Amino acid sequence: MTTPLFLLRCVQLGLSMADLELLSIGLINDMYAESVNDGYKYATIATQEDMDRF
Repeated sequence: MTTPLFLLRCVQLGLSMADLELLSIGLINDMYAESVNDGYKYATIATQEDMDRF
C-alpha cells in the first residue's frame, strides 16, 4: 500500500491526524475493510436461533 492510498483510506474513514497517533496501520486497514462490508446486502442473515443451533 502506498502512502497516498493509506491517507485516502484515513480520510474516507473520517480519521484525524490525532487519531493516527492512536491507531496502527493494520487496525485502520481492518476498519476500512469492515466499512466496505457494511454496505453489502447478504442473502441470509443469521438469527439468534441459528446461532444457538451452531
